[in-house]
Amino acid sequence: MAVVLIGTLDTKGPEYAWLRGRLADLGREVLVVDTGVGPSGLAADVPAAQVAARAGADLEALRAAGDRGAAVTAMGEGAAEVLAELHRSGRVDAVLAVGGSGGSSIAARAVRDLPIGLPKLIVSTMASGDVAPYVGAKDVTLMYSVVDIAGVNRLSRAILGNAAAAVAGMAQEYAARGPAQDGDRPLVGASMFGVTTPAVDAARARLDELGYEVLVFHATGSGGRALEGLAESGMLAGVLDLTTTELADELVGGVLSAGPERLTAAGRHGVPQVVAPGALDMVNFGPRDTVPERFAARTLYVHNPAVTLMRTTKAEMAELGREIAAKLARATGPAVLFVPEGGVSALDAPGMPFHDPEADEAAFAELAAFPRTERVAAHINDPEFGRAMADRLHLLIKGDQ
Repeated sequence: MAVVLIGTLDTKGPEYAWLRGRLADLGREVLVVDTGVGPSGLAADVPAAQVAARAGADLEALRAAGDRGAAVTAMGEGAAEVLAELHRSGRVDAVLAVGGSGGSSIAARAVRDLPIGLPKLIVSTMASGDVAPYVGAKDVTLMYSVVDIAGVNRLSRAILGNAAAAVAGMAQEYAARGPAQDGDRPLVGASMFGVTTPAVDAARARLDELGYEVLVFHATGSGGRALEGLAESGMLAGVLDLTTTELADELVGGVLSAGPERLTAAGRHGVPQVVAPGALDMVNFGPRDTVPERFAARTLYVHNPAVTLMRTTKAEMAELGREIAAKLARATGPAVLFVPEGGVSALDAPGMPFHDPEADEAAFAELAAFPRTERVAAHINDPEFGRAMADRLHLLIKGDQ
């Protein structure tokens, strides 16, 4: 069981030497990767010059330039390449890093492309604030260092000791778990919102009957990023992207955007996908008084005291339809688009506050630019709609294009 220590040995040499010794005492093989640009304070298994070279950079040139930002970027990219190679060769069961803002940024980039499930622990001075830049959509564990990473003292020894023990245990669990077994059911990722839950429940039940294990992601921005990350990892047999509402927040300026890369990972990696315009009728904000003044005249719905929804306009729906069709057109794997003619969310039905067939049709007309679009005479939450999407995804996964 191998633990990779990754860090800036020019400034954190004593700390990494202590961690290496503690992990060895715990019976773990240790590989040390140096991501510092100054003279090293500890001999590394992968020296800094080699890390820089993996990013196409020269260590001496980075030192001479004195540009800390450029150095952090280069060493993070190089370390990611080193970790990828170690993972391919089966030489990493867990990764541990310690550092301040720079070291944490390097470590976060280094572990970003490792598969979900492989332990990644960062002890950081930054762990008590906004940790999104370090965690992203991956299973990175952050531990607050409490004191600065500046020597091994009574307090830091306790914290670093806990980190060493934790990552040693994680490595043991990861190694014992091993790769997926032949009897494991194929994984399908599905996107869901409260207003599309009946559709996803119906699809999930059908996929379960067909022999799949369904992982459901709440379309709250972080959920969409997690789904994209899992599609990147190669763990998914298919994606049932029924709820693409995060695209509306990205377009209009809501609070639950998953970023501009939403709805691209499955297509980029050839993962079979069946997609629907679920909950495109809404943009999310916080409490009613947080809705920007420029939207005061729009159709708003207070979902609960913490969430206010805003109906997307005809023009916005058309733009969203164009975006989805364009993204699916770039997919390298099989993709089918299902369009629910009766409405795209629980609030978009006759008698409901967001019911607007004209706005919906503006999106549907643009979605039709994608040749594998199927219009279904049903509301998105009608059970037959979710089941039909599940059946089609099963066919795509089995190779029936």
